[in-house]
Amino acid sequence: MSNPPAGHVARSTIRPNAETPGGTPGRASRRTPARTFLRTSDGVRIDAAYLPGATDAADLVFVVAHGFTGDADRPHVRRIAEAFAHHGAVVTFSFRGHGASGGRSTVGDREVLDLAAAVTWARGFGYARVVTVGFSMGGSVVLRHAALYADDREAGTDAVVSVSAPARWYYRGTAPMRRLHWLVMRPAGRLVGRYGMRTRIHHRDWDPVPLSPVEAVPRIAPRPLLVVHGDRDGYFPLDHPRMLAEAAGDHGELWVEPGMGHAEHASGEELLHRIGDWAVARAG
Repeated sequence: MSNPPAGHVARSTIRPNAETPGGTPGRASRRTPARTFLRTSDGVRIDAAYLPGATDAADLVFVVAHGFTGDADRPHVRRIAEAFAHHGAVVTFSFRGHGASGGRSTVGDREVLDLAAAVTWARGFGYARVVTVGFSMGGSVVLRHAALYADDREAGTDAVVSVSAPARWYYRGTAPMRRLHWLVMRPAGRLVGRYGMRTRIHHRDWDPVPLSPVEAVPRIAPRPLLVVHGDRDGYFPLDHPRMLAEAAGDHGELWVEPGMGHAEHASGEELLHRIGDWAVARAG
């Protein structure tokens, strides 16, 4: 597993509702839901879906990066998309090794290529602003993606929201994270992931170790960054979001949510709509 080369962008293998030369979705196609497979720069097919927003007034599209073992068809991911659709259009996708996507999960390393593919596809609908929103593993991916693609207008983002993300790799300080490491690192765990959680996990260790989320954060500026974390998160204690916020400096904002647990399942409707309002106000 290795860091992706910044600026290497995926192209869609299918362009739904194409109305402009070259097969890029035109503005008229914004009102029609779409489903397609994208192909990343390293050749992995990524399942992606587009949901029109309730209004085009914000001229904004959210790209949602789910957590480990999620996918675009999981009810909790669809619920996130439906909430954000009140504030703009939404693109969801399944990371490699998840759902109908190809490949195997690298647990946050090469997943930045998947997100780059989804952002590029989202921009093809003609929106002026793109906001990436990631949860847990997806929260680490949106941070690294924003740093690595900071100078790429096509595959980069205009604002970043990271929810329930780790600040550093190899954290084993909680029981859920110890179980996750067993799932990822042991052959028996990977079998449980494949057949019990519909998640295909790569057997190779990271080589080299990718840029950590906290190392990525300073490279995101001047793009606005929102870090969201629950004070009852069972996976990552509060030193993780505080490290991210400190690394962000003036371009970052930290929301510590009272009573909130971990990631998508713990994100209530009120919080999702606050995130949507923040994105509309801060992106671009």
